[in-house]
Amino acid sequence: MPLPFLAADHDAAPHAAGEPLPHAEQDAWRRPYRPGPCRVAVAALTLLIASYMLLSALIIVMAGSPAGATATGLAAALAIAFALRLLRIGIWVCPHGLRRVGLLTTTTLRWRDIGRVSTVQQPVKWLGLPRSVQGQALRIERRRGEPLRTLLTDHNADFLSRPGAFDRAADVLEAWAAEHR
Repeated sequence: MPLPFLAADHDAAPHAAGEPLPHAEQDAWRRPYRPGPCRVAVAALTLLIASYMLLSALIIVMAGSPAGATATGLAAALAIAFALRLLRIGIWVCPHGLRRVGLLTTTTLRWRDIGRVSTVQQPVKWLGLPRSVQGQALRIERRRGEPLRTLLTDHNADFLSRPGAFDRAADVLEAWAAEHR
């Protein structure tokens, strides 16, 4: 089985010339940046706690209390759902539009409904907490209606200690908007 990504000539592979991989879907939603280490660490810690909760549910059911095991298993399932949703938070794009995924809500806009995507200097929340600091935010304005709630800032869980990553993500999102509008 050839593994071209391990070879020194992996740039000569057919998919390196800008062609999509055979399994890659062209219309799939994708995030143009990686989730930050803070977000991944919180999700991993939540999944670790959920695994302990599932283990305790097993012990509780062996002890003979199915009601307690059910409650503990349900709490573990909620913790797992929270961790997975936490990892999905962000801006997702595809050729059809832009999707803003929050913890509880998701907003999808077609590219033709977006008026402008720009980076602005403004007070932003530090890690989503009430404390505000001066920073950059990605503003997505609709053609009609109010702008989307700010989700991408250089002080959120994805870009807190990675200002270069925020600049690249903002540039990519602005390029997607310019290309598809």
